Amino acid sequence: MTRRVVVTGVGLVCALGIGTEESWKNLLAGVSGVATITSFDTTGFDCRIGGEIKGFDPFQWIEKKELKKMRMSNWKPEDSDLDEVGVYVSSGIGGFDIIEREHGKLLNGGPGRISPFFIPSAIVNLASGHISIRYGARGPNSATATACSASAHAIGDSFKIIERGAAEMMICGGTEATITPMGIGGFASMKALSTRNDDPSHASRPFDAQRDGFVVGEGAGILILESLEHAQKRGAQILAEIVGYGMSGDAYHITQPAENGDGAFRVMRAALKDAKLSPEDVGYVNAHGTSTPLGDCLETIALKRVFGERAKQVPVSSTKSMTGHLLGGAGGLEAGICVLALRDQILPPTINQETPDPACDLDYVPNKARKASVEYALSNSFGFGGTNAALIFKRWSGK
Repeated sequence: MTRRVVVTGVGLVCALGIGTEESWKNLLAGVSGVATITSFDTTGFDCRIGGEIKGFDPFQWIEKKELKKMRMSNWKPEDSDLDEVGVYVSSGIGGFDIIEREHGKLLNGGPGRISPFFIPSAIVNLASGHISIRYGARGPNSATATACSASAHAIGDSFKIIERGAAEMMICGGTEATITPMGIGGFASMKALSTRNDDPSHASRPFDAQRDGFVVGEGAGILILESLEHAQKRGAQILAEIVGYGMSGDAYHITQPAENGDGAFRVMRAALKDAKLSPEDVGYVNAHGTSTPLGDCLETIALKRVFGERAKQVPVSSTKSMTGHLLGGAGGLEAGICVLALRDQILPPTINQETPDPACDLDYVPNKARKASVEYALSNSFGFGGTNAALIFKRWSGK
């Protein structure tokens, strides 16, 4: 018998807030977290805007007295056999700021100036490693580096780890911080970023006719997944159930999505098949929706292929319009948003919907949050190299 897997915790940090409920409140209010970059001098950069986290002090969250702020799940290590608790936290790039900083030391002072902590600080899997060490989690420990699908893959893989009985609980999701000179400069050189520098709060505008590229955001989204039995045994509050996971490859281009949104279509179809659902069951889609001219059109096409005649009746929103694009952290953040939408039965909007695009003609929940009765929510994540992930969550009814 296949084991059921539930969500008992959501942890969000992004440009809209430090913590889950603050981020959620601002998402529902339609607040933009995009502003002029302050972390480095952007003189000479084509793009000078981003979704930076404001006022984050990591020591506030690491001190023992502050741990309660980290734990919506109310989990304590002593609640579990730690051999059965795993960690799977991913990133698209890893410690980009560390790489830049230490490379500068090499150029200016020679190899003797490089920190002995450089490699452990930069590699992708050390996020999982640090969490595992901190909590004594000795179960499966992994990380993916699948570009903008990384944290969605981490959650989906964790779902399957628990489902097959290889763990009882997984701390999973992703994180990214690439608002750095090389990060912004690199994406800008590809002409992928918005250059609406004089109007940052309106720069990220997925599916709008005047979109001109994405905006880089930073942050993290982490879920606590557990087997239903483990969650019930410790009396955890269950927020939602995860029921479907799909993966696909475009096999097309290093950065552009496949024609007709083929990879996006197939990954959604795979998630529905895994969940044993039909398209008619899905009541909300959190789109990948990055605000790029081509990507948004192709995702719209893919959604129409999946949902057919019903496509225009399915609410679809891109919360990247408010948070910016967290790259490898996006799927974790947006999976958490889907869980909260199911919990509260309210859909976050796509802000900056001002000018209709004839090629993007679905219901994007424009500008204002919307109350809704939703049983299943689908979250899409698509990455460079044609790597795609889709997750399906179910409203928790207590059964």
